[in-house]
Amino acid sequence: MKSQLSLVSISIFAALLLAQPAPAQAKLPFFGAGDQEMPSLAPMLENVTPAVVNISVAGSREVRQRLPGALEQFLGRGGELRQEQPFRGLGSGVIIDAKKGYVVTNHHVINEASEIQVTLKDGRSFKAKKIGEDPESDIALLQIEAEDLTQVALADSDALKVGDFTVAIGNPFGLGQTVTSGIVSALGRGGLGIEGYEDFIQTDAAINSGNSGGALVNLKGELIGINTAILGPNGGNIGIGFAIPANMMKNLVAQFIEYGEVRRGALGVRGGDLNAEIAKAMKVKANKGGWVQEVIPGSAADKAGLKSGDIITHLNGKQIDSFTEIRAKIATLGVGKEISLGILREDKAMTVKVTLEAAEATTAEAKTLHPMLEGVTLSDGKTPDGEKGIVIDEVAARSPAAALGLEKGDVIVGVSRGRVTTTKELREILSKSSGVIALQVQRGERILYVLIR
Repeated sequence: MKSQLSLVSISIFAALLLAQPAPAQAKLPFFGAGDQEMPSLAPMLENVTPAVVNISVAGSREVRQRLPGALEQFLGRGGELRQEQPFRGLGSGVIIDAKKGYVVTNHHVINEASEIQVTLKDGRSFKAKKIGEDPESDIALLQIEAEDLTQVALADSDALKVGDFTVAIGNPFGLGQTVTSGIVSALGRGGLGIEGYEDFIQTDAAINSGNSGGALVNLKGELIGINTAILGPNGGNIGIGFAIPANMMKNLVAQFIEYGEVRRGALGVRGGDLNAEIAKAMKVKANKGGWVQEVIPGSAADKAGLKSGDIITHLNGKQIDSFTEIRAKIATLGVGKEISLGILREDKAMTVKVTLEAAEATTAEAKTLHPMLEGVTLSDGKTPDGEKGIVIDEVAARSPAAALGLEKGDVIVGVSRGRVTTTKELREILSKSSGVIALQVQRGERILYVLIR
């Protein structure tokens, strides 16, 4: 049976119909306070579960359908029927600040919702307002006005190790609060095509539809991650779940509170994951890290002295295993943040200080350029034959851009037969354009056209 990645807050009612009982997982070797004859998570959960909430949403979204053939003769080929369609959804959330009523969840749980209801474990229910949301990292911050709330303590997710015990708490299938347990199966998971920026904690704690936005905690009851997605046949749980690290979430929440949005800092490099083949070619002894293939002129990296061929091995003193990891970590840091990069240059270790600049200086999140480009991240770069263009660095799965057929590595070189070389130029052209727009895209040695409207 084919496996697929699924955001875990969808298909609530279908999942209820298809769900079958499964053997319970073994209990973790954790002893609570007091004299207990058997190991139990109960004492820890009594303190943590009041901080995990159920979220229900309602709204409407535009649905596009191709016109029936009979209508095309009157309205033209390629026409679309657009209409608003109501929707409802369920998910989970975590209270991180009891005094201010801040609740963290996934962006996809509340996306396009006009009504958001937060229900506490004690049964109280409150309307929530959005403080900030970031589709690229799939984090959103809500606020409720309520008293006597319980907040969860935040852990240092960078200190996690494979094999650490985990406990997932959420609202699977809309059944109500549910607890499952497991371990950290892997760290730094990326390249899955779920979000624009990925640095997931992988766990085998059971995560299912409706768990999105719920808590992944350690045995101390500290939040280590926000449950986000699963990998499984037809969206079912097979013990491969993914959570956004707490540290990544904290950086984003701080910006939501201060600005109401993410003001993403940018390093200004393009690269790939270091592997044995690249390490041998570059004559370096490292086998993990981010390989810098290109430094964008005028970027923060360029000003700090980074060069093509450098291998990034550490960020602020902590080891980096891949370029995907460093890209995801830096994407949650704000403009003006100074970072320390440990690099290898010609197999010599050195440290470089970099002050991150506004992402708009070198990159663009394409949703700000055109709604149908939502889901891609663009940066100024070059085609394989050295011509200037706009490189598609990432394409989020199930995004409008993915539906257009755009792929990671494509280079936008023109708009409606006119040449375009930078994100700034593309922004200016699209802001003045209307109707159907033809993007000229280079993919390897081929040129193709993508229509947006």
